[in-house]
Amino acid sequence: MGPPELPRHRKGTAPQGRSRFPDYDVLAQARHWDEKTREVVLARVDQVPAIEFFEAGEERTLRAFCDVVMAQDAEPRIPVLEYIDEKLAKGERDGYRYYNMPDDDEVWRLVAQGLGEMGFADAPLAEQQEIVGRFSKAELHGPPWSRLNVAFAWEVVHRDILHAFYGHPWAWNEIGFGGPAYPRGYSRFGGRHLPDSEREPWEGREEVGYDPGRLREGE
Repeated sequence: MGPPELPRHRKGTAPQGRSRFPDYDVLAQARHWDEKTREVVLARVDQVPAIEFFEAGEERTLRAFCDVVMAQDAEPRIPVLEYIDEKLAKGERDGYRYYNMPDDDEVWRLVAQGLGEMGFADAPLAEQQEIVGRFSKAELHGPPWSRLNVAFAWEVVHRDILHAFYGHPWAWNEIGFGGPAYPRGYSRFGGRHLPDSEREPWEGREEVGYDPGRLREGE
């Protein structure tokens, strides 16, 4: 048995319009955030950056790749590639680099080249998923993959994709994350004597409860 059908998200926006927390909109709490936090978070929705770093062919390939990695197969989609592109265009890095790897910008370009030569953007979804699976296991070979440590290349691009996705408030709606709590704070943290355990009254509540990480075929 597979995962249960997720309900349509009814308040705010969630990726693909479905979530376990359909009546939760983290942006409804924006008035409780300090001014700078509110500005930064709302900009992630209202001021999506234009593509500047990647060329048109790279953009097409990598957009498809990011969608498959995060299983974004319908609108609304979180603009993952735009925020990766912005990071690279600004020269921002994570403060460290694998000793045998080129700079992140070259890693991304080589990944785009490798996927492009495999026809990734035009491949059927099942084939795209198979390629992503092989990439995650460092099972891609030949040029230009031979110019990279493929395992580390996956770590670099996967990290950037996750950071862009889960830094967006639509993803917070999907997972029920309460968002910034400054200056209000979390008053119930650690308060097991309080009703509903440690949930704040303004946090989301699951309509469908299951752990995707524990689902196994046949459960």
